[in-house]
Amino acid sequence: MIVRAKPNLINVLISLKGSVAKRIALRSLLVTLLASAIVLIETLHPAYFSKVNATPFTLLGLSLSIFMSFRNNACYDRWYEARKALGAMVMDVRAMIRETQIIKDTQQRSKILRNLCGFAHALNARLRKEDELSVAEPWLDKLPSFNAPNIPESIVCRVSQQCSTLAESGAISEWRYMLMANHLSNLTTTQTICERIKSTPLPFPYTLLLHRTSYMFCILLPFAMAEPLGWLTPVFTAIVSYTFFGLDAIGDELEDPFGHDENDLPTNAIVRNIEREVLDATGATELPPLLQPVDFVLN
Repeated sequence: MIVRAKPNLINVLISLKGSVAKRIALRSLLVTLLASAIVLIETLHPAYFSKVNATPFTLLGLSLSIFMSFRNNACYDRWYEARKALGAMVMDVRAMIRETQIIKDTQQRSKILRNLCGFAHALNARLRKEDELSVAEPWLDKLPSFNAPNIPESIVCRVSQQCSTLAESGAISEWRYMLMANHLSNLTTTQTICERIKSTPLPFPYTLLLHRTSYMFCILLPFAMAEPLGWLTPVFTAIVSYTFFGLDAIGDELEDPFGHDENDLPTNAIVRNIEREVLDATGATELPPLLQPVDFVLN
């Protein structure tokens, strides 16, 4: 995720970090070169363009803009819903830290809280298609089965078992156990929401139609602008292609908010916050530092 102060005019013009300009530069350049070739042909053979009218492109451009805004709103909704789900995970872990203060056995409490930290690491790895067990292992008091299909859920089940044992022994009240069980259920809900976002992309025909239409519009647009604008056509074509290709690329980036793109969610930083709070609650005196943006990118 890009973390930087609001850019001034100069930074708006020259900033590349977090911009999609690098991803669409080749496409925009090719369309601009095509526009230059079309203007050259129009200059040499103006009769070819005498009957080309810009009205259809105006209507198509308006429709494409509305359609693209709908898609980008849908992609942003996925990004924001994922951030809310991860925020809920932080909230539930903090609640468990508070609720477990009643446990007099500090070692048992430490196991529960470290398991929760292991859950956060495992979920982060699962969403990024990394090794869940290896990142969670340093935090777990008991490793799930190597063949377990769902490491984060196995960890939640382990914590639930620990809380149930404490309730049966009288270490915590039944009311306290119900509160803890509710927070663990919320963690499962968070995982399910994140997995739904990760495993369910936008419908492919929807995306394909937008890609095809944006390419078609940018390629055909110079034919309508060549006669009235002349050699200004490549300039305006570059601006239009940057806008449409850029919005398309932003949608692609936000569609999966758990990846490693510059504008994806800083899941590592969120997990590090959980890690610090768990370690502090278990009495650790040296906490790992907060993750800081590197070249304006917070991972």
